[in-house]
Amino acid sequence: MRIASFLPATIGLLVLAACQRPEVRTLGYVERFDPALDEIISSETLPEILGEGYEWSEGPLWVEEHKMLLFSDIPNNAIMKWTEEKGVELYLKPSGFTGSDFKGKEPGSNGLLLNADGQLVLCQHGDRRMAVMESSLTDPKPDFRTLVDRWEGKRINSPNDAVFDREGNLYFTDPPYGLPGNVNDPEKETPFQGVYKLKTDGTLILLTDTIPRPNGIGLSPDQRTLYVANSEGKDAHWSAYTIAGDSLTEARIFFSTPWKEGLKGAPDGLKVDSRGNIFATGPGGVWILNAQGKPLGRVFIPEATANCALSADGKYLFTTSDRYLLRVRLM
Repeated sequence: MRIASFLPATIGLLVLAACQRPEVRTLGYVERFDPALDEIISSETLPEILGEGYEWSEGPLWVEEHKMLLFSDIPNNAIMKWTEEKGVELYLKPSGFTGSDFKGKEPGSNGLLLNADGQLVLCQHGDRRMAVMESSLTDPKPDFRTLVDRWEGKRINSPNDAVFDREGNLYFTDPPYGLPGNVNDPEKETPFQGVYKLKTDGTLILLTDTIPRPNGIGLSPDQRTLYVANSEGKDAHWSAYTIAGDSLTEARIFFSTPWKEGLKGAPDGLKVDSRGNIFATGPGGVWILNAQGKPLGRVFIPEATANCALSADGKYLFTTSDRYLLRVRLM
């Protein structure tokens, strides 16, 4: 879908201003492409800066039980924690590489999620695996158990993002971004970038190897559709697949956006709300799409936005945007 007509003339505007409270700083603004956006977010809303100074923030996860947001700082091999009371503080280090001599730039964890037992599950770049933290959420330690690190005996690349279905099966993407040499790394073992399904019995299924750079991933509320972002070059699009057991069918481009010079970011992380709306990070910030792939609006952020998370009550959207952590009030 081409939507150049939706893009406002003020695309380069940077809003970094005070809100109603003078201590609150903001970054960006909301663009309204369709009146239906008014049921999701007000066009008057401004993204609030919760923290800054990170090397590359990623993988935000809202933990309702502890009213905290966790997110990865990949180059620093760390997970940070934000709470309303204390702001941002270090939560866990190391988070993605537990060895002693990493040669690349992205050793840390990327996507974060919780399993059915409330344990932290991590996409680990440096250790090239999906893993679970064995310690409790309130007393985090770098004690990890491997969930999967090989496909047919070959080491996977560097898991990027993941989502559980209701039965506990784990879907995840595996681009080469965490490898020191990226796609040409001499230690790359799989000859493709895969999207996988790790079943509850431990079986790993390759769902597709046709996406050049699979990145963000999400499920529709009815669990029938899998969304995957492709972050390869200027081919900015998000694919949708119909889930048929352990296979994907009816592959189609769900949404694509015209590339525009000056916009930062590429299709990356995404989240799906309870109504089926998709919050997809990409060029210019966070695109808000309805279940049919129609763009309703965008949270324009002038920094490359890697991923996002929704609070349990659906009232807040959190974004990891390069060196920033932001919060956006929803309706």
